[in-house]
Amino acid sequence: MSTTNGQWYPPEWPERIRLLSVGELTPVTPRRAATVLLLRDGPVGRDGDGDRGGEPAPENLAAAPEAAGAPEGAEAPVEGVRDGAGGPGGPAVYMLRRRASMAFAGGAYAYPGGSVDPRDERMVTWAGPSRAQWARRLGLDPGEATQAQAIVCAAVRETFEEAGVLLAGPTPHTVVADTTGDDWEADRAALVARDLSFAEFLDRRGLVLRSDLLGCWARWITPEFEPRRYDTWFFVAALPRGQRTRNASTEADRTVWIRPGDAADGYDRGELLMLPPTIATLRQLRAHGSVAEALAAAADRDLTPVLAQARVENGELVLSWPGHDEFTKRIPGATGGSST
Repeated sequence: MSTTNGQWYPPEWPERIRLLSVGELTPVTPRRAATVLLLRDGPVGRDGDGDRGGEPAPENLAAAPEAAGAPEGAEAPVEGVRDGAGGPGGPAVYMLRRRASMAFAGGAYAYPGGSVDPRDERMVTWAGPSRAQWARRLGLDPGEATQAQAIVCAAVRETFEEAGVLLAGPTPHTVVADTTGDDWEADRAALVARDLSFAEFLDRRGLVLRSDLLGCWARWITPEFEPRRYDTWFFVAALPRGQRTRNASTEADRTVWIRPGDAADGYDRGELLMLPPTIATLRQLRAHGSVAEALAAAADRDLTPVLAQARVENGELVLSWPGHDEFTKRIPGATGGSST
């Protein structure tokens, strides 16, 4: 189905929504997942450009980012990301474009993230709020502290796997300054291949997971009519001082640092394809002038899960996301009845 903006809306959805509405489709149980909106004050542009890169015109964004597997380049260390004053247009967010061949949301811009690995529940050396505090913040039952750790670990692990950025350090108050080099790449590849658990990785390197560097921003659940479903927590985090992003994901063909407002404008023009939670979080972020402001705002964010609803209304199928009217879709005649 066509759309005037960049909302991802595959052609098979109307039939799946119809089957769900008449009770002929059984929803699958969503897998827990985590994704991270990695933020920095300072330059925007192609991943790896650093101070060499200017801000690409939003209409040319699709042609600007580096291809997957490109060298990291000479991106300069970002100074003071935690306490910086921001820049014109506020902080930049790190985004990747999913390969068109991907079965789910191919071609869409997204953030680093992925499913929780059952081994993410293994005990790790931990800094920041306790696991029980994280369970309460994530909206889990009081007895799910171990599951809360798994979600936080998944957020940190996936950011390292897909962007080469690691929110961990040798002490509870430090962060690794450099994750480049063959030894780091070998560990990252082993994590991706699931040959190495995240707990083993941290233990072997003597690292502490810095849960205090994360703020939870939102929670979205994939619609019930989708065959691949995820219960996803969206986190925000600052790019650690000295670390550099790179496209380390086999699922992405391009990456970019971009202002949330510019990305949202590209979506509105139909130039950047995105899923509802991606564009929703970008619109929310554009209100904050710096990374510090966004991180502070995360503490008060409402984490009520957003789950799409499909219903029949006057012969139409109506797809809506509570609290996000811009994503509502009406499909006339899809039920075989009269449309309005």
